[in-house]
Amino acid sequence: MQESTTIPWEKWEKDLVRVTERYLSWRKRRRLVRRARQKKRNPFVDWMDAIFSAVVIVLLINQYLLQAYQIPSPSMEPSLMVNDRIFVNKIAYGPELVPGMLKIPGPWLPQRGDVIIFESPEYISSGPVVDILQRIVYMVTLSIVDIDKDENGQPKKHFLIKRAIGMPGDRIRMNEGNVEYLTPGSDAWMTEQDMKKALGFHYQNVRMLAPEEYPVFKAAGIGAGLIGEKFSALPEQESALKKYYRTSADSAGKLTNVGPMMQLADDIYVEMWRDATKWAVEPDNFAAASEWRMLTEGYYVPEGRIFPMGDNRDNSLDSRFWGFVPLENVVGEPLFVYWSYDAPTKDWTAETLAARLKFDASIVGNFLAHTRWSRTG
Repeated sequence: MQESTTIPWEKWEKDLVRVTERYLSWRKRRRLVRRARQKKRNPFVDWMDAIFSAVVIVLLINQYLLQAYQIPSPSMEPSLMVNDRIFVNKIAYGPELVPGMLKIPGPWLPQRGDVIIFESPEYISSGPVVDILQRIVYMVTLSIVDIDKDENGQPKKHFLIKRAIGMPGDRIRMNEGNVEYLTPGSDAWMTEQDMKKALGFHYQNVRMLAPEEYPVFKAAGIGAGLIGEKFSALPEQESALKKYYRTSADSAGKLTNVGPMMQLADDIYVEMWRDATKWAVEPDNFAAASEWRMLTEGYYVPEGRIFPMGDNRDNSLDSRFWGFVPLENVVGEPLFVYWSYDAPTKDWTAETLAARLKFDASIVGNFLAHTRWSRTG
């Protein structure tokens, strides 16, 4: 009985040793063949293979996990400074399977007060192939090289970074440049300061226009409305218009036309009083009446849209000018600043090779002195 039980185990042990030896021999031969092939390969091919692998890894990380992004304007100061370089979390709101296409729903949606990165509603694509190529170059170079240029040779503003101020169902209006909310179910307007206190937000808003300028803006708006309806403006209204806008006058010196803004003003507030004046002078001017009501009663944020604005309120091109942003256009949220270098924007966007090389050399020489270390992290 004992022999019948031990012999099968001995046979099994020998078979296991035989299989193991065959596997180890095969593995060793495969390693030797691989090393022989590597010796025969051109070093340049190996070098290109390593570069290609690194590029693929960077692209995958940038496309689906984290993407480098450079702050292009002062619209988010003081929260984010011009030329801050940040990493963007693309998982939060869902990455795109292909750059610019096939967005995957994310686990979260933007909430009030979140800083978000989104595709600009004003961006005009040069086509899917160019768009994908541009984004690949931008990602591989960690936002240093941007080949997506406009007709003037400046980088197009493909992606913007703002703060989510208005959420679906809100009404948002500006009262002398300050945000006011009428949230769903509420019958009283709330200031942004009160909203920040209620929700525990601590972000800062920057205002470049002083409260005492708003009576002048009102006079300019009324004067512009009167001139637009072929009436004469009062002297103080003409004075206000001349201060902020390009104007033209007749032979008697009376203003006859109001042109573009030449000094920073609250153009929305001026426009509101221009519309009010046009409607008062011409009650059948339904376009002016509709525009005035929208500015005074607020913008209604529809479902599936948000209303982003810059923290630097008087120096931000945002939803007040180009409308709402679809939630599917939101690509991520900032994680942290990985590098911030203090240099004029014109140096970062130098067009000629000589100017670019000169600037790159200055970065090497001034890296420690001009890097804003306090902003890193």
